[in-house]
Amino acid sequence: MSNTFGTIFRLTTFGESHGLAIGGVIDGCPAGISVDMEFVQREMNRRRPGQSDIVTPRKEADEVEFLSGIFEGKTTGSPIGFIIRNADQHSSDYENLRQTYRPSHADYTYQTKYGVRDHRGGGRSSARETAVRIVGGAIAKLALHAFDVQITAFTSQVGSIRLAESYNSYDFSLIESNAVRCPDPTVAEQMELLIRDVHKTGDTIGGIITCVVRHVPTGWGEPSYNKLHAALGNAMLSINAVKGFDYGSGFEGVALRGSESNDEFAMRDGEVTTLTNRSGGIQGGISNGQDIYFRVVFKPVATLLQEQHTVNVLGEETTIKARGRHDACVLPRAVPIVEAMTAMTLLDHYLMSRASVPFTF
Repeated sequence: MSNTFGTIFRLTTFGESHGLAIGGVIDGCPAGISVDMEFVQREMNRRRPGQSDIVTPRKEADEVEFLSGIFEGKTTGSPIGFIIRNADQHSSDYENLRQTYRPSHADYTYQTKYGVRDHRGGGRSSARETAVRIVGGAIAKLALHAFDVQITAFTSQVGSIRLAESYNSYDFSLIESNAVRCPDPTVAEQMELLIRDVHKTGDTIGGIITCVVRHVPTGWGEPSYNKLHAALGNAMLSINAVKGFDYGSGFEGVALRGSESNDEFAMRDGEVTTLTNRSGGIQGGISNGQDIYFRVVFKPVATLLQEQHTVNVLGEETTIKARGRHDACVLPRAVPIVEAMTAMTLLDHYLMSRASVPFTF
């Protein structure tokens, strides 16, 4: 169960960082969706390692091999099976982790829960698994094209360097123009310099990714226990290194009074709208037709190229210094992962919403 995401549109993933391949099965995908293979690969390329000199240099083509569920360029309604072969593992880099736990990593908890763990690259706990999510998200994005739903994520903060304005102030076409994926070129340059400086010391740093979703129709979301914002939060918190999620005015909204926080209604061109959007496009757990926007907080990567105090499987105190190729900051590669999880969540809730359409007599 813990390897499957979604209710109707479901993605089950399998594989480890240093195994032969990772892969997945998408079930519940509607038939007749045109699958643009070049689009899917472009999405994969945005997440893959080795794409710039501020991310891990591991070289993976991350080419998707579809095994089922697509015929003559369209989904058939049957399970979509696919694999992504691993090609550039350096398993020997992790030999010192066989008996030792990395601080703040999943090594200790996996060992305790299962009694066994794959120490090579973190095994199943590795962010390598998120490549599979990109495939599910790409298929979901293609399905959402029917509604003109636009999902855009970007790096809004690295360490203490952050964008100062609301998302409406930035040109989203600039996001892919720099390695850190920030829509402000000046701030992006500062972020990149910080990441480089952190990497030189063998350390890591975290930050925030902001995601904006436009043109979601009113009525997507399920009260009371599967609210749309709760589902998005669940999706984001399932991503490696994520420590927090807020939407709309979020935590900053606590400083407002109700008279300042409420989004007053108005009529525009015969449609109900709101004069502001502090709700973040979701009210009562259901989309209200306004932009959905939220923030995802990423911690600094746990694997450091610095010596740290820890214990080993025998319960002995010791020190550890990781080896190998690691991201100093995950945010540039996590941007498409946030988009993928958003797309799958929204498509899933659209499919659930169809079961809530009133009967017509």
